[in-house]
Amino acid sequence: MLYAVLADIHGNLEALHAVLDEVERSGADRLICLGDLVGYGADPSECVDAMRHLDAIVVAGNHDWAAVEKLSTAYFNADARDSINWTRTRLSADQMEYLASLELMHMAGGVTAVHSSPSFPEYFDYLQTVYDVRLAFDHVRTDVCFVGHSHVPIMFLDTMPINYFLRSEFEIPVGHRAIVNVGSVGQPRDLDPRACYVLYDSDERVVRMYRLDYDVHAASEKMMACGLPATNAARIMVGR
Repeated sequence: MLYAVLADIHGNLEALHAVLDEVERSGADRLICLGDLVGYGADPSECVDAMRHLDAIVVAGNHDWAAVEKLSTAYFNADARDSINWTRTRLSADQMEYLASLELMHMAGGVTAVHSSPSFPEYFDYLQTVYDVRLAFDHVRTDVCFVGHSHVPIMFLDTMPINYFLRSEFEIPVGHRAIVNVGSVGQPRDLDPRACYVLYDSDERVVRMYRLDYDVHAASEKMMACGLPATNAARIMVGR
């Protein structure tokens, strides 16, 4: 089975189109989206519709839940909070209902999909330390767990001590499990502004990460034109 996995679209329609076009060409059997369809970007409505009309597994991100008031924005920074408040004015009742219906975690076919961490996914914690990753592995029952949230692509292996990898291609050794952060479609934060997504061949146990150019200038200009925080428009230009 060939899985295409993406995360953190954040209302960036230009980046999403680039990734979905490439996914279609890849011949992937299954599409997985790890949440945060909205927030920061200028096209939340269009991004929600693009994903909900596909035959895809979609789980909820913290910005998705915040947009439908299932999660408080009290811990969001000011730009993120302002972006969510703006996003709410752009979503229809049907789109809000769709976001509210998304589950936090999905397990099927040897794959786990979750936005943040498989340990207490409702808290939307980041995998920042070895302790965080070890705790996450304690809750992984499949060969691979795909996560997003940090917008930084990285792979962890359940060795002792934990190993991590920044490779564009990685084979999961038999007898081991991996946690794979698939990076971000719409707002990368690893100083590479290109959209990011992953293909996973479950038969070969191989993860491949891809970076795609898209019209980042158009996406940035749209953010400025619709009154979103200027920081949002600046960050996607440099990938931070």
